[in-house]
Order: sequence, then C-alpha cells, then structure tokens
Amino acid sequence: MNAIPLADNKKLQLTRPLIMGIINCTPDSFAVHCDTPQKALETARRMIDEGADILDIGGESSRPGSEAVAADAELERVLPVIRKIRSFSKIPLSIDTTKAIVAEKALTEGVDIINDISALAFDQKMADIAIQFDCPVILMHIKGRPKTMQDSPHYDDVIKEVTDYFSERINFALAHGMNGDKLILDVGIGFGKRTEDNLKLIRHLKSFKKFGRPLLIGASRKRFIGQLTATEGDDRIDGSLAVATMAVLAGADIIRVHDVARTRSAAIMAAAVREV
Repeated sequence: MNAIPLADNKKLQLTRPLIMGIINCTPDSFAVHCDTPQKALETARRMIDEGADILDIGGESSRPGSEAVAADAELERVLPVIRKIRSFSKIPLSIDTTKAIVAEKALTEGVDIINDISALAFDQKMADIAIQFDCPVILMHIKGRPKTMQDSPHYDDVIKEVTDYFSERINFALAHGMNGDKLILDVGIGFGKRTEDNLKLIRHLKSFKKFGRPLLIGASRKRFIGQLTATEGDDRIDGSLAVATMAVLAGADIIRVHDVARTRSAAIMAAAVREV
C-alpha cells in the first residue's frame, strides 16, 4: 500500500515513514501536558513546524491505571483544540478515542482519522461512524482495559495472539462494510504487555506486514523504556528514538511520538538504510 486514502480525494503518501505528533488534552498524561487549549495549540504549532505529518488529539488518558472519562468531558477537551488547529492548518488530524459520539463530533469539525485503542470493540457504534465518514481507522491491540491492563498480563505467544486479534478485528471491520484500504494496524506497545512482549513486538513487527495494511507503532517515552534505561519523562527520548529506528527498519509506516523533530530525523535515516 503506497497511500492511505482520506476524505475529499486526499491521501497520506507512504513514500517514507510518517510522524504522528501526540497532543494529549488531559490533566493526567504522563508526558507533554496539553491540558489547556492554549498549551495544545502551542504544541500543535511546534509539531507542525518540526515536520509532523499527522497530529493525534486525545481527551482521555489511556495510561495504565487511568479512569474512564465521560464523553462530555472528553469533547470539552478536544473540540476547542481541533477548531483552533483547523483555523490555521490543514494537517491531517486523528482523534484518539473509543467513543463513537466523540469520534463523530471530531470528524464533523474536520478530523480525518479515528484512532481507537479498542479496535472498534468498546463502542459498537464506532464502526457505523467510520462508515458514515468513510475515514481511516487505526485498529490497536489491547489486552483488557486501561485501568487494569497492566495487572499481570500474560501471553504464551504474543506474536500469535496479536496476529489472531488483528485477523478478527479486520474481519469485523470488513463485515460491517468498512473500506479495507483505510485500516491501519497498531500492535499496542504497553497496552496489556510485559516488557518482554513489547520487545518481541518491536523485533518482529515485520511479521504483521502480511495483512497488507500500514503499521503504526507508539512507544514514545513509555514505561518499558524507562525500566530498561532507568529514566523518567524527557530522559526517555534516546530510548524512544532507538525504538523508532528499529521499528522503521522492521517496516513501520507511522511513528506516534512526543518528540517530532528528533524522531523525524531518525526515521529518515532508518528508512534510507532500509531501502538500500
């Protein structure tokens, strides 16, 4: 697949790895707080200047142990930010949500992509919204729910389980009439995974290419990087860059990150090596 179709005949070209900048409009995000519209707008402008290809906007934290947020509160956080960004930029936007009503309102305001950590499983109406707007959808693997997903997760074979999960969720999407060319797969680093599971998924990312869909990886500043490197917060950037580089070498098409400029440079170099 050389491009991801968007609305109005627009496309996200996949001639190089795309960089997705993270804008978490939440008070409890573990990195890069954008808990006011002004902070989110400043972050958006900076990420665009640094070369982001997509901005991913979320109003509900999905970090381990996080509590669910009501749809109204989520909308209050994300809609003003979406409107402000759309007032000065046409950059592709994704809405990071598991709620159909949030996705619907965001798409109406000009968002292009649904990023659903539940792969359409938490809200049965999400598939209908994706069909109504004919938009790309990111299907992520998760084991459990954010509040409890890191309570002793276990896999006999994480590659097989994630593969089987993707097969089931792709079939679900296609059976509901979604366009297969608009499905993007995310292995869900840190979402119900042990450190060893995360490492195996990164190393064997190429095995998921058999689905013929773009692959997204989001490992930026996550806990397993801190565990392995004994770092916190901003100090996890180097570990995050290493993961991004390895992911690109393994075939990743989209890298979801907090640090756009540095990741973009690393991805460009990794892609150049990959293509020799």
